[in-house]
Amino acid sequence: MSEKEDIGLAVIGCGVVGRIRAKFAREYPGIGWLGLCDINEDLGRRLAADAKADFFTTDFNELLARPEVNAVIIATDENHHGPPTLAAIERGHKHLFIEKPLATDARESKQVLDAIEAAGADAVIGYTQRFRRRFLAIKEKLTTGQIGEVTGVVTRAFMNRMVPIATVQRTNQRKTLTPMVVSGTHSLDMSMWLMEGKEPVSVYAGSNDKALSQYGTKDSTFGLFTMDDGTLFSMNISWALPVVWPGSVYGLEIGIVGTKGVIDIEDTHRDLVLASEVPQGAGYDPEGFDKGMDRHVDFLTSYPPGDIWQGQLWGPMREETKEWFGRVHMGVTTPHATARDGHRNLLLTMAMDLSAARGEVVRLPVDLDELVF
Repeated sequence: MSEKEDIGLAVIGCGVVGRIRAKFAREYPGIGWLGLCDINEDLGRRLAADAKADFFTTDFNELLARPEVNAVIIATDENHHGPPTLAAIERGHKHLFIEKPLATDARESKQVLDAIEAAGADAVIGYTQRFRRRFLAIKEKLTTGQIGEVTGVVTRAFMNRMVPIATVQRTNQRKTLTPMVVSGTHSLDMSMWLMEGKEPVSVYAGSNDKALSQYGTKDSTFGLFTMDDGTLFSMNISWALPVVWPGSVYGLEIGIVGTKGVIDIEDTHRDLVLASEVPQGAGYDPEGFDKGMDRHVDFLTSYPPGDIWQGQLWGPMREETKEWFGRVHMGVTTPHATARDGHRNLLLTMAMDLSAARGEVVRLPVDLDELVF
C-alpha cells in the first residue's frame, strides 16, 4: 500500500469486538470503504447499519474478494480465526489485524504464522493492554534500564466468571478454551513484552475446576516459568470469580524485580468503586448472554477495551485500533504484538495447560504434537 492510500477495510466477525472496531473505522478519515461479514446475518446487518458500512455478506470469501479491500480485521470467535486469516493471505492482503489468539490449535497457529511470514504480511494481534499509558510508561523504564537487569516477575490475574461462561457457551469445541489460552494470554503477553529478550526454557503448572467444570473449562491455572538467563516468572490466573465480583472483567497485578530496583503494578481498579441500588451491566456482554444475577458493585475502568462516554467507547481499544489504522495508512511505528508474538503466547499458555495435565515440568520449546489435548 502506498503512503496515505485510503484503507478499504474488511471486518470479519460482527460481535462485541468486531462492532467496536468497525465503529472506530467509520470515524477514521483514512477509511475509504468498509465491508463487514458475519454468519449471523441479523447481527451483521445491524452493525452494517450502525457503522454505515458499504457492504455486508455472510461469506468471508466474498468479502475478501472485493476489489476495495486492502486491510482486514479478523474478529470471529476464538476457535475460528485460522480460515479467514489464511483466506486473506491467499488473496494477497498484507495488512491484517487478528484478535488473540492466532488460533486455538498449536499446529494451525504455526500454519497461519508460516503463511503470514511467507507472504511478507504485516499482521498484528489484538493485545489491547499494550496501549494503556501505564504499561507504555513501564516499558520505557525497563528499556532504559531504570531497575537494572530483571531477575523475577510475578503476575496475577483475577477475572469475573462471566467471560468464560459467555465464551464457552458459544461452542462445543472447548478443550483449548482454558483460562490461559483465552484470557491469561493477555497478562502473559504483557509480562513477556516487559521482559523482552528473555526466552522461557521450562514451565511447571497446576489447574483446578471446582466451579467451572460444568462449562467444560478450568477455574484457575498457576505456573512458574524459568527463563534462559535464570529469571523466574510466576504466571497465575483465576477466571472463576463469582458474577457478583465487582471487577467487570480483568484485575491484574505485576511485580517486576531487578538488580537495581523494582516496579510494582496494581491494576485491579479498586481505586474507583461504584455501589448502587441500580443493577450494573456485565462488562463482557455478547449477544444472547444472560449473566444470571444482578451486580450492584463495580470496579469502574475494569473493562479492558475502555469506558463509555455519551455512547462512545474511550480507552485503550480506541487507541489500539486507530493506531493500527495509522500503521496501515501512514506507516507509523506502533507497539502492537506481532503474529510471532501471538504464536509464542499460544504455545506458552498451552504448555502451562500441558504441565498441569501431566503434573510435571515441561521443557521448552515443546513439540507442537504434544499440545494436542
